[in-house]
Amino acid sequence: MTVVLMLLGMVSATAATAQAAPQRTAASIVCSNSPIPPGWVITSSYSSSGCPGTGVAYTIADVSGLNGATVCSMSPIPTGWVITSSYSSAGCAGTGVAYSIANTATLNGATVCSMSPIPTGWVITSSYSSAGCAGTGVAYSISNTAGRAGATVCSMSPIPTGWVVTSSYSSAGCAGTGVAYSISNTAGRTGATVCSMSPIPAGWVVTTSYSSAGCAGTGVAYTIADTAGRTGATVCSFSPIPSGWVVSGSYSTSSCYGSGWAYNIRKA
Repeated sequence: MTVVLMLLGMVSATAATAQAAPQRTAASIVCSNSPIPPGWVITSSYSSSGCPGTGVAYTIADVSGLNGATVCSMSPIPTGWVITSSYSSAGCAGTGVAYSIANTATLNGATVCSMSPIPTGWVITSSYSSAGCAGTGVAYSISNTAGRAGATVCSMSPIPTGWVVTSSYSSAGCAGTGVAYSISNTAGRTGATVCSMSPIPAGWVVTTSYSSAGCAGTGVAYTIADTAGRTGATVCSFSPIPSGWVVSGSYSTSSCYGSGWAYNIRKA
């Protein structure tokens, strides 16, 4: 009998725990000082006497499995989603602005407003004035670089990890900066020629630098190399030094435009 009662107690406790666990629902109403669960968005906001301290309530919704949604401008934007338009909305008390947002999971390209987050691995290929982006008045064309070796982007674009800027030039298609970059993926390569404003991939070094008309904005280009599999290298003094490497010597050189100094480096 004792064993039976213990088993019944365990079953009851398990059932009670299951009932107490928060359930993920399609929509809910919370006060404006409430945290918003990951993957949820704010679809409307309004005055509410039930929310002392802020006096504002939010309607929130789970966007899992959706391709698009309409949200208020104070809403978090889920990872991989973008803002495709913004406009005035009486349903968003506090800002008065709503966004149309879209999931990029199945897309290779999109048109977004300039305040939109840019998904990891995506780049801005053009920018222009747009009445459909209230607040900034500027829209971007963006593109996914997955599986690509190169791209042309505007200078305000994020540069994907492992990619470099190989040239820069004036472009009427990049409103806001007026400058475009040619960028390239260094995957599978051991060396490259880049503009001096380019990110340098982890483990790569600057081996020479020189004047270049192909790098508008700085007028300087770098020759860079991957140190993977190497135990020593000669680099310009402004080069990043890979983790675990040390400077073993330095000397003056005309091959490092801008500093005139080079380092001998080696693995520690």
